[in-house]
Amino acid sequence: MRLKEIQRTAHQAWSPAGHHPICLALGTSAQQLDASFNTTAAIEIFEMDFSDPSLDMHLRGSLPTTNRLHSIVWVNFGMGADGTGGRLVAGSENGALTVYNPEAIMNSAADTVVGQSDKHTGPVRALDFNPFQSNLLASGANDSEIYIWDLNNFSSPMTPGAKTQPAEDISVVSWNRQVQHILASANPSGKAVVWDLRKNEPIIKISDHSNRMHCSGMLWHPDVATQLVLASEDDRLPVIQMWDLRFATSPLKVLENHTRGILSISWSQADSELLLSSAKDNRILCWNPNTGEVIYELPTTNQWCFDVQWCPRNPALLSAASFDGRITVYSVMGGSLKAQQQSTADKISSSFDTMDPFGTGQVLPPLQVPQPKAQDTIIPPLKKPPKWIRRPVGASFAFGGKLITFENPKLPPVQSPQPVPRQVVVSQVTTETEFLQRSRELQAALQSGSFNNYCQAKIQGAKSDAEQDIWKFLLVNFEDEARVKFLRLLGFSKDELERKHRSIETVLMLPETFYVPQALLVGNFEGAVDLCLNDGRYAEAILLSISGGEELLKKTQQKYLSKQKNSISMLISSVVTQNWRDIVQSCELDNWKEALAALLTYAHPEEFAHLCDTLGSRLECEGTEKRCLQACLCYICSGNIEKLVECWALHRDCNSPLGLEDLVEKVMMLRKSIERLRNSEVAVQSPILAEKLTCYAGILAAEGSLTTAMTYLPENSDQPGIMICRAVLQLFVSFPPGFLPHQPFQPQPMSAGGPLAYSPPGPSMPAANLSGPQPPPPPSSSTPGGVPPMPSPGLPPTGLMPSTSVPSGLMPPSSQPGAPVPMYPGALHGQGPAPLMAAGSFAPLGAGYPQGGPGAPAAKPFSAPVGPPPTGPQEGWNDPPAVRGVPRKKKVPDNYTPPAPITAPVMGFPVEAPQPHGHAQVPPGAPQEPTLLQQLPAERVEQKEIPAEHMVLKSTFDSLVQRCQLAAGDPQTKRKLDDAAKRLGHLYDKLREQSLSHNILNGLHEISRCVASQNYQRGLEVHTQVVSSSNFSEISAFMPILKVVMTIANKLGV
Repeated sequence: MRLKEIQRTAHQAWSPAGHHPICLALGTSAQQLDASFNTTAAIEIFEMDFSDPSLDMHLRGSLPTTNRLHSIVWVNFGMGADGTGGRLVAGSENGALTVYNPEAIMNSAADTVVGQSDKHTGPVRALDFNPFQSNLLASGANDSEIYIWDLNNFSSPMTPGAKTQPAEDISVVSWNRQVQHILASANPSGKAVVWDLRKNEPIIKISDHSNRMHCSGMLWHPDVATQLVLASEDDRLPVIQMWDLRFATSPLKVLENHTRGILSISWSQADSELLLSSAKDNRILCWNPNTGEVIYELPTTNQWCFDVQWCPRNPALLSAASFDGRITVYSVMGGSLKAQQQSTADKISSSFDTMDPFGTGQVLPPLQVPQPKAQDTIIPPLKKPPKWIRRPVGASFAFGGKLITFENPKLPPVQSPQPVPRQVVVSQVTTETEFLQRSRELQAALQSGSFNNYCQAKIQGAKSDAEQDIWKFLLVNFEDEARVKFLRLLGFSKDELERKHRSIETVLMLPETFYVPQALLVGNFEGAVDLCLNDGRYAEAILLSISGGEELLKKTQQKYLSKQKNSISMLISSVVTQNWRDIVQSCELDNWKEALAALLTYAHPEEFAHLCDTLGSRLECEGTEKRCLQACLCYICSGNIEKLVECWALHRDCNSPLGLEDLVEKVMMLRKSIERLRNSEVAVQSPILAEKLTCYAGILAAEGSLTTAMTYLPENSDQPGIMICRAVLQLFVSFPPGFLPHQPFQPQPMSAGGPLAYSPPGPSMPAANLSGPQPPPPPSSSTPGGVPPMPSPGLPPTGLMPSTSVPSGLMPPSSQPGAPVPMYPGALHGQGPAPLMAAGSFAPLGAGYPQGGPGAPAAKPFSAPVGPPPTGPQEGWNDPPAVRGVPRKKKVPDNYTPPAPITAPVMGFPVEAPQPHGHAQVPPGAPQEPTLLQQLPAERVEQKEIPAEHMVLKSTFDSLVQRCQLAAGDPQTKRKLDDAAKRLGHLYDKLREQSLSHNILNGLHEISRCVASQNYQRGLEVHTQVVSSSNFSEISAFMPILKVVMTIANKLGV
């Protein structure tokens, strides 16, 4: 995309990478004239302001010169700490080499020229500075003149050695980008000379044998010290040749796409896979030199560009100088031309006065032509992302607490037969270790049913008396005679009261005379009772009222209770009248223990829960933390989970993971105790409880415990957030990473810690009920020794499986016969879904706890018979049939088809040998030939297995040999293939011994991939690279025969 443009016929030089802002220096080009035939010369410096959408460049400074230029460079020598300065070095047409101070030019100062030399006798066409020592500059001119200049002492240059003969013009000089004492020069005739400045002599000369290579450019590889490229200006050979000095007999690679001679080349120092070239075919191409592919073509006009250069500071920018007198700045990252189009339209509009354009005094009517909508032109970027925008490292969090990281380590530029593998590491991140530990303990208790032990442990570990009291109350819910034990916890014990009563001797002093005998003698019981009450003889009044009938007894009780106003009278009144609502609603809150104890002792079971809730609500209304904890005890006694959650959430912090864990622990224990008494599940009805459980499940999922999180989600909730969370969890639990549907099976490299999140002990759980896993059923009488039948690992009882948890057909691969062994560790440790089981394979957990509360007879659980496990060998997903008595014949049957190559071998499991489909028919009674297992020597049976990562080599090469054997027609080819099958055994032995170098293994895997894709030509090229770069004694046993097999396969087209 074009960013800036200016009308100049000039050579160009970008400011160094450390210079800010970005500037472009232009020196008037020699041997060229613009349209005005102007013969003046100048050096101009322009600043790039890319915030301005226009194409204009801002002129910072200009300096007239006496000579026009053939070359110009901007070096960072003498640059200040503020990123300004440097030196401009210009080579003119008369042989003068001049050094300028760019800051002086931009500031219009007097001392613009720092140094000048007329050492050269002809035009200075080649300039380059040393990337390691910026004070060293190389220049080239006519008659093979090459000088090395020191900018600290510009008067006395040195030469790299004797002039080359015959004397020719020097068209380009270039310093090596890796070795500071290596310099190269090139002539228009196509010859390149590499100089060693330590020896002051040339060390190698490169020339094309076609003698049509007219060199117009030469550049060293930015990363590989021994490689360089040469560009040809000859229209008969418009190519770019890549040479390697280690193999200087012929070009390593030839880049062909231009149709006419190449004028200029530039290699990006930020990305060695970007090489620019401009040619006489009016095209500017960007190449990937490693592949020879053109990855970008700049949209240019129909003019030759004689100079292209990458910007050192912004690697996405480049500049091009064309013969039509334009200097254009482009970006290879693409973009939109909307801003430039708008800027052009604004310029046109500003040139006309819309009110009176012709000065006639009349306003023109508006133009009634429909205006077409401007199209936003989008310029595409490079085909591949350049290195400077590739992240050196990256990390991203995924669902379930997974952290995906990668890095692109900067490796030394070593030629390898295959690309360097990059690893994406999937690891499990756990930030709440204490939360996870407590969650595991809770999950273990829910699965095993050891609620008493769990509550006891919580009592011992309680940090406060209030916390200890809550867990004591929760523990009582799991014990018999719960009300009696609640009374003990409140400080009231029948036995203790009886002991106190026996220790106190009550002496009743009764008077000798009575005033009521007259009433008794006449049978007036009501009058006698009134006399006793008036005299304060309440005991006698009660006794007489009993004899007077039920109605008289009730009246006497009411009169007595109405006269008594002390604290105990209210309790006596409630006991006598069975009216506990009044005492709950009107008692002093300081006496809440007494009120709760009275309810535990006297309240009817149907009213008990409601009365406890009423007392708890009164305590909760006080608003203090102490009353809140007392209210929680009331709710625990009543079994009201919703009230407990609301009270706890109102007065305690439930936003933190540990605070939420405190609440969930108590809720799950209370829930289990209620289910134990009711013998049925307890549904979630409170929206606050549903919210807290969903939040808890979300934290578990974020820490990687996906299966456990499923057990806490409310089942029958229609809230969108809960439904989305359940759907996501169901997806990841049903298809753990590595086994997503329609995804090819690929092993994932894992970090050292591994991505495995905590998986609770016991069988794996899919989405079960909210109350967590059910406790295991009691031992059945049908089981010997009273031991309950245990399911196999990973197979939970059907009572724990919801009917819609996993659809049929979506069973995990590890549970199906012939399924691949999971490469993802989570699939082996409870992270995947449990397979659906046939009905009746395990007893349903319908027995549960006995109904009717403590003391009720327990129901006998039913145990269904457990089916025997499947017998027989389980074959792998791509394994051929097992070897069973293969005949001794070596001839391959006509109807035999070789197995498909295993492109993703099962790690850690050997690949079985293929078995022919049929056996030779033997008449009855004939002696049988020994089987294949009998023929194998003992040491072959006990030999080591090939490492799992290299099993693909054996399967691919063996399959290739078999395919060739089937397709081969002549006996000679078949003999070669039989010999190949034997000699490949040497390769497999070395794989077992792990004695091959990393370079050879990489090459073999690359060859294997080529064979699998039937790209045998590429496989032979990689074979040649491996052989040339390896120790031949290490590979002589198998590499020659491997080449023979690929050659035969290429010939047969298999």
